[in-house]
Amino acid sequence: MSIEQRLERIEQLTLLGAKDALTMDDAAAYTGLSKSYLYRLVCQKRIPHYKSKGGKQTYFSKTDLCSWLLNHRVMTNEEVQEQAAAYVLNHPRKGGVK
Repeated sequence: MSIEQRLERIEQLTLLGAKDALTMDDAAAYTGLSKSYLYRLVCQKRIPHYKSKGGKQTYFSKTDLCSWLLNHRVMTNEEVQEQAAAYVLNHPRKGGVK
């Protein structure tokens, strides 16, 4: 990657940091997802987005995108074990152990 390309990338990321409403291009750069995948998610209404008054432009809230990206947290093995132990303690088997 050339120095010019690096500077352009830094400029793009700096501008993204200052924006609250993101265009499709901005959202792709912010999330690391391709524009075609974002379009598919928008069409399926699986990602929060906004439309311009005429409906031709799609915009994203940076806050909404961040929440959406972090929406499906995967628990650690330790958290799963703790949750299982708590469940067993709070839901004793009826009739004793067989």
